[in-house]
This record gives sequence, C-alpha cells and structure tokens, in this order.
Amino acid sequence: MIEVINLISEWAIPVVIFFILSLSFYKGIKVYDVFVEGAVEGIATGIKIIPYLLAMLVAIGVFRSSGALDLILDLVAIPLKRIGVPKEVIPLSLIRPLSGTGALGFVTDLINQYGPDSFIGRLASTMQGSTETTFYVATVYFGAIKIKNTRHVIAAGLVADLVGFIAAVFICQLVFG
Repeated sequence: MIEVINLISEWAIPVVIFFILSLSFYKGIKVYDVFVEGAVEGIATGIKIIPYLLAMLVAIGVFRSSGALDLILDLVAIPLKRIGVPKEVIPLSLIRPLSGTGALGFVTDLINQYGPDSFIGRLASTMQGSTETTFYVATVYFGAIKIKNTRHVIAAGLVADLVGFIAAVFICQLVFG
C-alpha cells in the first residue's frame, strides 16, 4: 500500500503539469504570457492584503497568549483520545484554521520531536495537507476584495476542515496504524 502511495505522490505533480501544458498547447494558449500576467496580479494582490494579514496575525497572537488555546485543548483531549487521536496533534486542529505558518511551525516541531515516520509525524503532515486556513482566507483574501459577508464561507470552511481532520485520522490509522 505504501509503495502505491509513494508512486502516486512521485508522479502526481509532473503528470498534472504535463496535462496543463499539453492542453494549453492544444488550445493555443501562450502559457508564459498568461503566467506573467498572473504574477503581476499576484504582486498587486499581495500588496492589498498586507493590512488584513497584519490584523489576522495580531488576532492569532492574542488567541494563543490569552490561554484560550490551552483551555480548548483541555476540553477536547479526552474524547479525541478515545477515537485514536494522539493528544500531541490536537493543537494542530485548532491552529490550522487560523494560521498556516503557525500550523506549519507546529507540524515541524512534532516531526522534529517524534520523527517523520512516526504515526504522529505522518498524521500531523496529513492533517496539514488536508485542511485550509479558513479564517485566514476569509479575513485576508475576502477583505482584500471588499467582501464583507463571509458567514456561510466560514461555516463551510470549518466543516471542510473538520472533515479533513477526520479523514486524515481515519486514513492514517488505516494505512500507518
């Protein structure tokens, strides 16, 4: 099973890139020109989102410093342990919807502490890749384009994050457990 996953992971990105380039060539799209246009728009968007990014980073700092994260962890640790979620990865489920960088730092710490081939390392990596920074996206990107009503987006994003975490636990227990 692991050999199949490794083979798929090695070839997935090159196959997708080849498919995109082939389809672009077939349709007569000038890939380089379109890429450059997108890069210019990306830089402009990056400049627009700086104030929203700063506000989000301050909010995350307040959440972590206030002790709210620790309080939530204490409430959910026991029930999650019963379904096979190690206590060490629980903070990731709370940090990831808020901050991709914070979550990546947390995953890096877990991998350094437990190893990349440990169940905790694999589960944390799978969780990181299976979820999104919901509040970050809603705050920064929607703020940059002046969308004010993100109520349903946040709810849908959090449900998707929950499904991603549950799927990561289930799949990691199935493949690596």
